[in-house]
Amino acid sequence: MDKVTAMALAYSIGLGIAALGSGLGLGKAVGSAMEAIGRQPEASGKIQTAMIIGSAFIEALTIYALISPFIASLTFMK
Repeated sequence: MDKVTAMALAYSIGLGIAALGSGLGLGKAVGSAMEAIGRQPEASGKIQTAMIIGSAFIEALTIYALISPFIASLTFMK
């Protein structure tokens, strides 16, 4: 197996793991936020703001995982 094939296989597996982790993390964050809002509806604004900021960070990491194979392929193709 040459290095380009190995890199393609490794990045596809890694991206799948990143997407799975992102989905699990977002699900847990949103679920916990909904439980917290159910317990204290008067604090829903603060809870929702914190949830949205946390979700943005989780999504940013997933986007980095998506973009890194393209950057690495440019590096290894030379």
